[in-house]
Amino acid sequence: MGRQDQVRRRRFLHQTASLASGAALGLAGCGAGETRTPLRLMVASYDKSVGASIGDQWAGVVKAFEKKHPSIQVTVEHVPFEKLDATLARRVRDGKAPDIAQSNLFASYAANDLLYAASDIFDIATESDFTLSLAQAGKVHRVQYGIPLMASTPRLFYNTALFEKAGVDSPPRTWAELRAAAQALQSSGVPTPYGLQFGPEAAEDELYSWLLAGEGDYTTSSGYDFYSDPNVATLTWLRDELVGPGLAGADPAKLSRTAAYEQFLGGRIGMMLAHPVLMDAADGLKVPYAHAAFPARRGGAAVPVGINDWLLAFRQNGRRAACAAFLGFVYGKESEASYGGGGAAALPVTETGAEAVAAKGDRLNKFIGQLPRARFQPTSMRSWSTVRREIRTEIGRAVRRDGDPDAILRSLQAGATRSEAQARS
Repeated sequence: MGRQDQVRRRRFLHQTASLASGAALGLAGCGAGETRTPLRLMVASYDKSVGASIGDQWAGVVKAFEKKHPSIQVTVEHVPFEKLDATLARRVRDGKAPDIAQSNLFASYAANDLLYAASDIFDIATESDFTLSLAQAGKVHRVQYGIPLMASTPRLFYNTALFEKAGVDSPPRTWAELRAAAQALQSSGVPTPYGLQFGPEAAEDELYSWLLAGEGDYTTSSGYDFYSDPNVATLTWLRDELVGPGLAGADPAKLSRTAAYEQFLGGRIGMMLAHPVLMDAADGLKVPYAHAAFPARRGGAAVPVGINDWLLAFRQNGRRAACAAFLGFVYGKESEASYGGGGAAALPVTETGAEAVAAKGDRLNKFIGQLPRARFQPTSMRSWSTVRREIRTEIGRAVRRDGDPDAILRSLQAGATRSEAQARS
């Protein structure tokens, strides 16, 4: 039976049988003198400059898991986030893949049959509980390999004190209003009215937010689609209406996400796209802020960008049962608060988790509400790591005063098409 057939069969059984939500996936308890099964976990460590606690939950999760599953011994390796993907790729090439790893990328590993599918790991109730948009984003050839972790979706954060000083009464609802608010902030002395994050850290997320808000995209069902009339129009607007008049700071091509957060917390940026992790940092520093949906060009809430990391379960060491036990625990009801939705760092990735947070009237609700209709980066494309690198290198040039959006988008399209063909050859 093929893997896709197995998935369909599992879906059918889920619809026709009453299954316990927390079906046991663990191994038998470890008796005296027995050897414990090792399980190696590689996760990211994060910059703490904005007070982020992302990633700090693992010690507690592992301790609770090992108490419940004494036959498994989990070793956690923390790798700096910016080095995570390269470190994992090197380990896989060297035949030293961890059992479970956090990553931004998974398509090439899935294509080379290096990963367990979600259906190999989870019981049906747990697998079907993932938020649908996240589960879909984790698929390659209709099979889910990427297991969503620490989801997020950005909103437009703005400094309410700076808005009040500039005479801006409400967050912008159109691009024209965003430009007018930026002009008012500039006139009141704010160095960077809008923080356009086209620097090397996460330019693809800022770009995707603007393209979606301008009724564009850079992928279709058949592949990449950078060069389009809406995309050219969006970058041209940014060049002429924000960057050219100095409303987006000195050089957006050099503004990274981390630097933008620091400048917002220091009162040097008036408004910008940001994630819920910024809230705790702003509260701690008593920075007055609010947030709103990012505006579509002609008005209303734009289609939001969804962002998350992935957990990948590697086949190399043959520890499917141990991987299933650990991941079943991580995504079970008992530990949902530990891996997402328990603070302001990340959003829950399951429907059950989202409902639990919503029931508390949590301040994350506006972010959670965006996830079901969010669009995600094309992580199922084998060439995405290469294409992402090109976006980070090139997109800032498109919106400089002398930039050529048409030429940059043509170049990105040609490079993406070529990279995808090479990745599939």
